[in-house]
Amino acid sequence: MLDDIFAPLRVCAYEIGEAVKSHRRRGYSGQRATQYHLDVVADEVALRVLGGAGFQIVSEESGRSGAGPLTVVVDPIDGSTNCDRGVPFYATSLAVLRDEELIAGLVMNQATGTVFEAEIGAGATRDGESIHVSAQEIPANSLMSFSGLPARHLGWAQSRSMGAASLEICLVADGSLDVYAVAQHSTLNPWDYLAGLLILREAGGSDGDYLSEELVTSEAVQRRPVFCASKSLLNYMINAGSV
Repeated sequence: MLDDIFAPLRVCAYEIGEAVKSHRRRGYSGQRATQYHLDVVADEVALRVLGGAGFQIVSEESGRSGAGPLTVVVDPIDGSTNCDRGVPFYATSLAVLRDEELIAGLVMNQATGTVFEAEIGAGATRDGESIHVSAQEIPANSLMSFSGLPARHLGWAQSRSMGAASLEICLVADGSLDVYAVAQHSTLNPWDYLAGLLILREAGGSDGDYLSEELVTSEAVQRRPVFCASKSLLNYMINAGSV
């Protein structure tokens, strides 16, 4: 069991949620393009808590720092625009790697306090309760969500675009969504999806990349992933090509 790993992850996510409350609607930090003041504050918490727990850290906001046998790939606030503008759908995403093996993931919905967790080989949970992907295999009956705007209709029943990749992947994991994918020229970085990726896999989901690239990495690279409730939906999305 990895309880000793999850303890600092939970503390980190909780403290980030408390820290950003007073920084919403402050807008961009001016330090980096599209970075908000709340991102800077959240990153400071992540570096303090995770660094103090002995992790090496790869953060969207500050890059790679620290040293240790385990690496946490962190998006302190995923859905920063939602958070700053008051849209209640944003998260902290924390993925733990050991020698580039994805072994644990935690995603906290900071707007609701809901926590998704997964440990490799031990299943996935939402607030401590076991979760599983939906049984959906038919695109025409599927609820799909996208990063970016699809260029064409893929035959879904309904679609969404909610602005926080880590949470949308978790919604596939717990059966609320059937598909989450990038669209057109949109891409994701590992800090956007790694924690959700393990949660999805442990909940029985399927994943891939439109360019067949490796998704598990701690490097600051761009990927074009797709996350699905079933292998048949994944095959459908991959065969559809870039959407």
